[in-house]
Amino acid sequence: MSMTQPGFGEARFPYGAAFKEPVIDVEAIGRAAISRDPYTHMLVDNVLNAEAVPALRANFPNITKPGFLTVDEVELRGKFKQLIEELESPELSEVMSRKMGLDLHPFPRLTTIRKVSQAKDGRSHTDGTAKVMTLLVYMNDAWQDDGAGRLRVLYGPDGFEPYKLEVPPTMGTMFAFLRADNSWHGHPPFAGERRVVQVAWVKDEAELERKKKRNAMAQFLKGIFGR
Repeated sequence: MSMTQPGFGEARFPYGAAFKEPVIDVEAIGRAAISRDPYTHMLVDNVLNAEAVPALRANFPNITKPGFLTVDEVELRGKFKQLIEELESPELSEVMSRKMGLDLHPFPRLTTIRKVSQAKDGRSHTDGTAKVMTLLVYMNDAWQDDGAGRLRVLYGPDGFEPYKLEVPPTMGTMFAFLRADNSWHGHPPFAGERRVVQVAWVKDEAELERKKKRNAMAQFLKGIFGR
């Protein structure tokens, strides 16, 4: 696949050389369209290679509490561990840099995993200024059609309409966006199992450590108060 976004040269990037049997289908990323309305984002269908899906499903961590957990807090095994390795690789950062038109290599990554959502989750927000880009890979076999739990690209902070795009959180759906002052997104309330892996590129190592500590404290409080 030719990765030829402006500012990144003309060289073909050898993702397949790094991962002989990759979980992520970078050709699917290459085919996806970029939208700049209302902020830079992309939706990718079937980003997970089909032959890897059964193992990814079986290897998903056994998380019982709500919220996002860092990869250091869960057991990574099999194909799911390989998925995390690919998402955190410089090869994937290169693919996304060329696609989004922004060099992501200088920015450290925070990878987190969620299995359980609460009804209070998903309120409209832009992400904090420490984030540069967020990438989400959903891993649910099926999803309801009433809008609950479906992330939306929003035009503002007030509710979940109007919206530009709705993202079904089904197996192999990937959504990525560049953080901006107007990068509003969220989803109508949903409580239950909602499997997703999130990778956030953040501005520097200090912000990465701060986010890790804040996430650990949030999980600690949930363990005490059950919410």
